[in-house]
Amino acid sequence: MRLEEEFSHCDHYDEEEQPETMSQCSIGGLQQQQKVVVVGYALTSKKIKSFLQPKFEGLARNKGILFVAIDQNRPLSDQGPFDIVLHKLTGKEWRQILEDYRQTHPEVTVLDPPDAIQHLHNRQSMLQCVADMNLSNSYGKVGVPRQLVIKKDASSIADDVSKAGLILPLVAKPLVADGSAKSHELSLAYDQYSLQKLEPPLVLQEFVNHGGVLFKVYIVGEAIKVVRRFSLPDVTKRELSKVKGVFRFPRVSCAAASADDADLDPRVAELPPRPLLERLAKELRRRLGLRLFNLDIIREHGTRDNFYVIDINYFPGYGKMPGYEHIFTDFLLSLVQSRYKKRSS
Repeated sequence: MRLEEEFSHCDHYDEEEQPETMSQCSIGGLQQQQKVVVVGYALTSKKIKSFLQPKFEGLARNKGILFVAIDQNRPLSDQGPFDIVLHKLTGKEWRQILEDYRQTHPEVTVLDPPDAIQHLHNRQSMLQCVADMNLSNSYGKVGVPRQLVIKKDASSIADDVSKAGLILPLVAKPLVADGSAKSHELSLAYDQYSLQKLEPPLVLQEFVNHGGVLFKVYIVGEAIKVVRRFSLPDVTKRELSKVKGVFRFPRVSCAAASADDADLDPRVAELPPRPLLERLAKELRRRLGLRLFNLDIIREHGTRDNFYVIDINYFPGYGKMPGYEHIFTDFLLSLVQSRYKKRSS
């Protein structure tokens, strides 16, 4: 497994530039003429713009990879032929279409299985795999913050929190994590009285001081890339005793909040140990059945090796990941090569 640790900013492209696609009718002929890997994609317009950047598509073409848009108004089986189907759409109808396609086209690699993706759409189940692992070795310990699910009735949240023994402040996140802007919103509640202002369904997590920095760990197959992002600042005991209310944050971690070039305390900035991340990623790939996801990881402030996974996202914004063009194209080629070796054997 490769752990990449370059910390450079992504190239920026003209927003008007759009990725080129190829007409369906010419795919089969091109595949016969030369060994071309055809990737059918079904993505939102926003994801197409951020992921299929000109530099990425150009590199892919040079490596023999062709991206073709899937027409959602036509039967999927009538399109292609594809070597790989790359998708990030939601809805029961689309999930069923993909499941049926996987059954009738076992030779096509679908990234990733829709049922496996669904597991990450619920924050109640999202982190359970990490909790069940109870990962601890000589390089550190990885766990999840204590959390509580509130499905309805905000008026009883304070009582539920007391019964569960959760300690304030608490981070509140929407229960559904579907990639929408709303699903990325979070709140920080400082006192019991303010808890009733929250809007279920949601997940409450104990806030862990982490030096205001989180590690965004991108996983693409067996490749790993780590970047630093600014996060919520630590909460002192004095602040907790004086501050009241709920503070809302539309989105805490994004590319604009990169902390890679910041002058940070080395104890805060130090990346999680490579062997620990490799072990964590390998086990999560197996348990989740996914190959495209990222982790938000924090280090408990005052410790060197006590880490928490606070969020997992399927098919994240790889366009914000430095060097994603080479990592992703290599990954796509490895999938086809692996499948070819299996057939040959």
